[in-house]
Amino acid sequence: VLAALVGMGEEREMLVVWNLRMPRVAVAVLGGCALALAGCVFQSVLRNPLASASTLGISQGAAFGASVAIIVLGAGGQIAAHEGGILTGNPYITAFCAFAGGMVSTLVVLGLSRMREMTPEAIVLAGVALSALFAGATTLVQYFAEDYQVAAVVFWTFGDLSRAGYEQIAVMALVTVAAGVYFFFNRWNYNAMESGEMTAHSLGVEVNRVRLVGMLVGCAAASCVIAFCGIINFIGLVVPHVMRRLIGSDYRYLLPASAVAGSGLLLLSDIAAHTVASPLVLPIGAITSFVGAPVFIYLLFKGVTR
Repeated sequence: VLAALVGMGEEREMLVVWNLRMPRVAVAVLGGCALALAGCVFQSVLRNPLASASTLGISQGAAFGASVAIIVLGAGGQIAAHEGGILTGNPYITAFCAFAGGMVSTLVVLGLSRMREMTPEAIVLAGVALSALFAGATTLVQYFAEDYQVAAVVFWTFGDLSRAGYEQIAVMALVTVAAGVYFFFNRWNYNAMESGEMTAHSLGVEVNRVRLVGMLVGCAAASCVIAFCGIINFIGLVVPHVMRRLIGSDYRYLLPASAVAGSGLLLLSDIAAHTVASPLVLPIGAITSFVGAPVFIYLLFKGVTR
C-alpha cells in the first residue's frame, strides 16, 4: 500500500489503491468534515441542539430531488432493469437534482422565517414539517414508478461513498474548503451568539445576516455531500455535541475539532461497513445511524445538549 501511494507499487496494487480505496477515503474525509461543520454552525446560529441537515429538511429535500431525477427524468447510475441487466443513466442529473432539493428545502424554511419572524426554535420545527412533506412527496413519486426505479431510489437513499469519482471529489473539496473558510472567519460572531442575541447585537454582530448566510453556506456544504453520497445521518448532529463536551464551545477550536472528528467518524463508519459483513458492503447511512443514535441518546441523558 505504501509503495502504491508513492507510485512504486505493482499495477494491480496501484489500481486498487488509487481507483478503489483512495476515492472512498477522500469522500469520507470531505463528507464528514462538511456535515460536521454544517451541523456545528446550524446549532450555533439557530441556538438549537437538534439542528442538523436531517432536522432542517435538507436530507429529505435531497432525497425528493433524487427521486424526481431517477423516476421522472430517467437519470441515476446503476439502475437494474426488468430483464436483470443494468441501465446506466446520468448520475450528474441525480446529483444536481438532489443538491437542488436540499437547497430548496432551506430556502423555503428561511423564507417562512423571514415572512413570519419565526424564532430559531420554530425554524427547526418548520424544517421537521418540511421533512415530512418531502417524505410524502417522495412516497407518491415512488408509488407511480416501476419496480426497478423504486429500487434505484431506495439504493440511493442508503448512502454510498463509492459513487463519487475524482471529478466529484474536486467539487466536494471546493465547496467544503470554501464553507470551512467562511465559518472560521465568522468564529467570533458564533462565539458572541453563544451568549444570546442581545449580547451579540451589543457587540456589533449582525445576527440576522450571520444566521441567514451561515445557514445558506452550511446547506450548500451538506447538500453537496448528500447529492454525491446519499443520505448520511447523525454526523452533523452528534459530532458537534461530542466536541463541545471535550473542548468547550469556543468556536476557534470547536470548528476545526468538529471537522476532524466528523471526518474520522465517517471514515471509521466506512471501514465498519466493509468489515462487519465482509464481503458484503453495508449501507454507510445505516452504520452512522447505529453509531450516532446511541451516542446522542447518551448525551441527552447526561444533559450535555443545551
